[in-house]
Amino acid sequence: MHDTTALLVEFGSVILGLGIIGRFAGRIGLSSIPLYLLAGLAFGEGGLLPLGASEEFTAVGAEIGVILLLLLLGLEYSASELVTSLKTQYPSGAVDFVLNATPGAVAALLLGWGPVGAVALAGVTWISSSGVIAKVLADLGRLGNRETPVILGVLVIEDLSMAVYLPLLTAMLAGVGFAGGSIALLVALGTVGFVLYLALRHGRLISRAVSSDNPELLLLVVLGLTVLVAGVAQQLQVSAAVGAFLVGIALSGEVAEGARKLLTPLRDLFAAVFFVFFGLSTNPAEIPPVLLPAALLAVVTVFTKIATGWYAARRAGIGSRGRWRAGGTLVARGEFSIVIAGLAVATEPRIGPIATAYVLILVIVGPLTARWTQPIVEKIQEWRGNGGDKPAPSSVDSKSGSGSPATVPGARLPAPQEELAQTD
Repeated sequence: MHDTTALLVEFGSVILGLGIIGRFAGRIGLSSIPLYLLAGLAFGEGGLLPLGASEEFTAVGAEIGVILLLLLLGLEYSASELVTSLKTQYPSGAVDFVLNATPGAVAALLLGWGPVGAVALAGVTWISSSGVIAKVLADLGRLGNRETPVILGVLVIEDLSMAVYLPLLTAMLAGVGFAGGSIALLVALGTVGFVLYLALRHGRLISRAVSSDNPELLLLVVLGLTVLVAGVAQQLQVSAAVGAFLVGIALSGEVAEGARKLLTPLRDLFAAVFFVFFGLSTNPAEIPPVLLPAALLAVVTVFTKIATGWYAARRAGIGSRGRWRAGGTLVARGEFSIVIAGLAVATEPRIGPIATAYVLILVIVGPLTARWTQPIVEKIQEWRGNGGDKPAPSSVDSKSGSGSPATVPGARLPAPQEELAQTD
């Protein structure tokens, strides 16, 4: 009974503390992710006040948090939208992978982590934070900008790539070797293809089978199905997160919309628990020694992400200003970098501290680069006597305004307010 009391007191204190932290982050206009990580560092092993009674319970909550993160991500996209994004954005996705995964892989090899550590750290530096970026776009009033569909298209490719990357990483972490990893990759590709086919051809039937006018029943069916599929996927070495993502893709229409509204609060709760748990599993004393390599890696990948956005926007015919805005907006890393590090930390414990420091840096720097990359580049061009590229108001670099709205496959962000100005 005493253990149960301690569990309730500790876990209740954690949840209350997260609520206070989240409110504070909203007040200062900062993503709550770095504050959740810092809270975990403060109350984990080697922290100010280590938590013991609720550690196992928090670990289960963290697993549910990852599953819900990927489920809600899958619910954002329909199968047709994903296929369209693949057809139109794959060159930008390939450039994104090469430019941003390579620094992480090289850094891991230089640190002596071996192939598994290289693949894990490559994922940490590759994937941008969809949640942070969506919030930044809304806060800056750029939802109607011409470059916004390009930004979101890159994020869609990254998210879909997780369905292949995570099973491969999971197989490598399990030490199954090249043959086992190849089988896991083939299973993942086959599963993704099969789910996309079912969603494209029979999505309405699947959604109708899950649909319910009763919110309670809809919540129970969707959540139960997701956790079940995630468990089966984990057993098959495909990754529980990928299983949850595929369930989200398979659901569409009113069912997806209803499930998203019901599950978003749960996602936010358990995702916060996940970030805290990751902080709990990292010893704060291990972070100062890795601050320098984490900072160097952050600097390099700031520039590679800016280059990625610039290239993607250039392919779409966006003007100079929009290219720099797109690049600066893609810099933020967050939830998926931590998810990847969380999977790898049991096999390669050294990835935990450097991933924590890296994400803390870029989740704070990301909103700043989104706001200031384009003005700083223009100032440098003016200083060099170029004057910058200043397109006419009718340029494709302008905001969408009262003309055709900017769209992107799979993007369900709030509509821009009324009419945006036609000029930059």
